[in-house]
Amino acid sequence: MKTSGLVFFLTSAIVFPGACLAGDPELAQTPPMGWNSWNCFRLDISDSMIRAEADAMVKSGMKNAGYQYIVIDGGWEGYHDKNGVFHPDSKKFPDMKGLCDYIHSLGLKVGIHTSPGPTTCAGHEASYGHEKQDAQTFARWGIDFVKYDWCSADNVYQSDQMQAAYRKMSDDLKATGRPILFSLCQYGVQDVWKWGQSVGGQMWRTTGDISDNYNSIILHGLEENGLERYAGPGHWNDPDMLEIGNGKMDQDEWRTQMSLWCVLAAPLFAGNDLTQMNPKALAILTNPEVIAIDQDPEGIQGHCVRQEGPTQIWTKSLAEGGQAVALFNLNAHPMTITAVFKDIGLPEHVMARDLWLHKDLGPFNGRFTFVVPRHGSMLLKVN
Repeated sequence: MKTSGLVFFLTSAIVFPGACLAGDPELAQTPPMGWNSWNCFRLDISDSMIRAEADAMVKSGMKNAGYQYIVIDGGWEGYHDKNGVFHPDSKKFPDMKGLCDYIHSLGLKVGIHTSPGPTTCAGHEASYGHEKQDAQTFARWGIDFVKYDWCSADNVYQSDQMQAAYRKMSDDLKATGRPILFSLCQYGVQDVWKWGQSVGGQMWRTTGDISDNYNSIILHGLEENGLERYAGPGHWNDPDMLEIGNGKMDQDEWRTQMSLWCVLAAPLFAGNDLTQMNPKALAILTNPEVIAIDQDPEGIQGHCVRQEGPTQIWTKSLAEGGQAVALFNLNAHPMTITAVFKDIGLPEHVMARDLWLHKDLGPFNGRFTFVVPRHGSMLLKVN
């Protein structure tokens, strides 16, 4: 789904006794975190490349920061044989189970991409008519996460069959007994946030595909405003992957995406080449105080409390009783942003900490005022 512009407002099932199942919120008590191959590599993926990215996730410190999933997006697919068993492209992925075992040996989890339609968005083999066997194959390989992308499903399903198509794969994943997180990707059509959890999803895309530019991240992030009641532990709105480190935005714009995604309690899936990571991008992706806002156990999605021209103020309640406050400047030059506490639901007297600078800013009475750079943001924690 294309969007543009700037918006302001196989075999027998493998059973793991006692495991969390697809559709079980225990799989995603906080927003899932990981890496996905699509944004940076598209179809140009292979066993060796995925292993290198997994190694880099560990060596870079991203694993220690909370990133778990290595998601193999489109480009791995081969064919279904005469018995209906799904095989990867053997030239690129000669041993998918061996790859999953390797990633697991690093203490990470593995995700994979397929579609309820006959083919993926790139025209490769997908799961239509083979859902049960594919679920069993994924479990046998050791898959922990399935991104189920609508792609060609319009060719075989009517619009009113979308929920049933997603529920079928969810049920088949659940029947394997393996804990597999189910990620719905159908670009937000039919208000998926209203029914994604009921068909077994732990996260669901609310937007079209994101791009590596500021307008795209703002569009995707701000579209989440008003959807906060549909998010929480075990079920998350997903504005798509992070573009931090992909080269077409500056550091302030990277911080803006990270700040907005964390206030949104959005899944955090890096989409850059982890083996060639810019140190500034790494610092943004692994900032522990910022990630803590996203991973707050209360699981509340933030919302916009004030807009004035090209500036917005968002707040997010935290489990310990404090608030995250994010200031966003959508303009192409610096802007002064003033937050009047009574207007945004804060008490008259607060202590504030800048989470990007790791700096206590001291007490404020009634309001605070900051100059925010072009396309920039501030993320504060107030008590």
